Amino acid sequence: MIFQEKASDIKADWPELEKMMSQLRKGDVVCIYNLERLGRSLKNLLELVAEFEKRGVGLRSLTDSIDTTTPQGRLVLNIFDSLAELERDQIRERTKAGLEAARARGRKGGRSSGLSAEAQKKAMLAEMYYKEEKLGVDEIAKTVGITKMTLYKYLRLRG
Repeated sequence: MIFQEKASDIKADWPELEKMMSQLRKGDVVCIYNLERLGRSLKNLLELVAEFEKRGVGLRSLTDSIDTTTPQGRLVLNIFDSLAELERDQIRERTKAGLEAARARGRKGGRSSGLSAEAQKKAMLAEMYYKEEKLGVDEIAKTVGITKMTLYKYLRLRG
């Protein structure tokens, strides 16, 4: 069977991949043109390969000369997995070092506290409607264009 995905790799769902996954049986071999066509990232690719392995399905890449039905192909993918883990660890270390350096310079991460000018206007409007007691919470949120959770947050901030 041939499955050809038309969706971009940015899209969250890949319907053809899902259809293929639902039809795979033990002993099947998934043949792809090259590895980058199968996963959004190396991590995603390795997760798919692990799922194939769990189901007893092989993977053969035509241009990358990788075939997980052979010991050499499994070795290459294990090396890829190790490299991906190394990359994740390095990113984690660099992020931690960057945050520590920023803290040393007196910077603090996260969102800035307080409300933007637009949010302050909405908070005042929401408070006015709330104090009038003519509209319910749902109607106030809808009128102001915010969620109920945001309405409650604004009311708390306004005292």
